[in-house]
Amino acid sequence: MKVLIVHERYRQPGGEDVVFEDEATLLESRGHAVVRYERHNDELAGTGRLRAAAETVWSRRGVTAVDAVLRRERPDVMHVHNTFPILSPSIFHAAAGRGVATVQTLHNFRLICPQAQLLRGGAICEDCVGKTVAWPAVAHGCYRGSRAASVATAAMLAVHRAAGTWRDAVDRFVALTEFSRDLFVRGGLPADRIDVKPNFVAPDPGPPGSRAANDPPRVAFVGRLSEEKGVRTLLSAWSQVAGKTRLEIVGDGPLRDDVNAAAARDRRIEPVGRAPLAKVLERIAAADLLAMPSVWYETFGRTTVEAFAAGVPVVASRLGAMAELVEDGATGVLVPPGDPAALAAAVNDLLADPERRRRMGAAARADYEARFTADRNYDLLLKVYERALTRRTALAKVAA
Repeated sequence: MKVLIVHERYRQPGGEDVVFEDEATLLESRGHAVVRYERHNDELAGTGRLRAAAETVWSRRGVTAVDAVLRRERPDVMHVHNTFPILSPSIFHAAAGRGVATVQTLHNFRLICPQAQLLRGGAICEDCVGKTVAWPAVAHGCYRGSRAASVATAAMLAVHRAAGTWRDAVDRFVALTEFSRDLFVRGGLPADRIDVKPNFVAPDPGPPGSRAANDPPRVAFVGRLSEEKGVRTLLSAWSQVAGKTRLEIVGDGPLRDDVNAAAARDRRIEPVGRAPLAKVLERIAAADLLAMPSVWYETFGRTTVEAFAAGVPVVASRLGAMAELVEDGATGVLVPPGDPAALAAAVNDLLADPERRRRMGAAARADYEARFTADRNYDLLLKVYERALTRRTALAKVAA
């Protein structure tokens, strides 16, 4: 099978980029021909606002560029990870016009929320879910705090809904959790064409090793330093965490100064900054716990699975995808989102009970082996492609 994988990178690297690379490498390792087509948000520099807005809605240049790749490479499947904002969903029509099966991974909530996180003012917001036009996002300027920018994003969603892009030009969608799938169905995507396939971690880091008995306890946080990731909750909780427990904060973002200020007040807090994936995995594997205090739903939470692979329990918010991935009391502990006292109490309780923590780590590792390995993911991904090909072939027969 030949697969064209399309991805538009954001200015700040993130989990979508890792998944794009991992899945491409996975397919190549199984003997498939893979063609990567990448763009980067940096290309927007120097582009006028009106042109950028127009191309966000329907990119003629994107269609022309992708169509040229389709014509030259003749793939069986076009798998898209991100088209925002340069390529636009218009490229699905180019593929459908050439009879190429199409797949869209739903890495965020952009197709049902212009802001992409279902979050407004630090609180969950579903006001635009299911609406033909996402007018609440425009009224509140949800995308980048700008009504003008929100208009362009809301227009993109409305135009492609009207054009039947999701109904006709995308053969299969990939949701990362059942929770996300349910939200997208409520948002109007075809329920019978959304498959649930989680992300995976490869190569397998192997079972956890032993740590020196005199090492101080460590808790790791990995993610963007931003409001939605619950960074303020985490920093507030740390004054209530007992003893010499270290907090290693891996990542960068708009709350960098808050993290540095907290570290200046509390020497147990270590701002690591952005790090290569291999170093991130080392930090997670060396930790006693992973903290994931997000206040938004998350579409997946890859760091949770990275922790599971290393046999590290997770303390996470009882919210969205996190509440689906972490089995409370088995592979970690779930706490109310935005509650520093509850987060600190969960960390203290687990660190005070090494045997319970060991059992949870073993259960987390077993969950990884059952659900989140490369082999398991390959089987699921191939089934998605086969269903997409079956639908596109059936449509071609009807058209003939």
